[in-house]
Amino acid sequence: MENKRMTIALFSGSLDKLTASGVILSGAVADDMDVEVYVLLQGARAFMKDIAGNTDELELAENPKLKAQFLESVERLNVKPWLEFFREAKEMANVKVYICGLAGKIWGGEKLGDFVDLADDIVGIGECITSMEESDIHLFI
Repeated sequence: MENKRMTIALFSGSLDKLTASGVILSGAVADDMDVEVYVLLQGARAFMKDIAGNTDELELAENPKLKAQFLESVERLNVKPWLEFFREAKEMANVKVYICGLAGKIWGGEKLGDFVDLADDIVGIGECITSMEESDIHLFI
């Protein structure tokens, strides 16, 4: 039997939504799903090499005033940084991360080397739409 497929269109580059995406990704991998993540707009900025690991560069989407509380809570609860969720998921299962070409260019990312090593390729939005059409589950975060 073929694994179920999930597509995540990751539009947000905020710490809270990146962390939530990582948790969802981990759950999908634990459920033996194949996952494709399409990193769009603000998400592409978060995947830039000079931004990804720097929490000073990333805000919270829902309530930016709660950033310090969020960071303290995830540390106290030993919640992995969002990048670790993605890294571990890629090591454990069939997970691909694609950067939207337009989104990358908006933030100065012209080539794959401009992004963290988790990125598999730079693609057009058509690949994201096709993946969503073919997936069992698709999320827009």
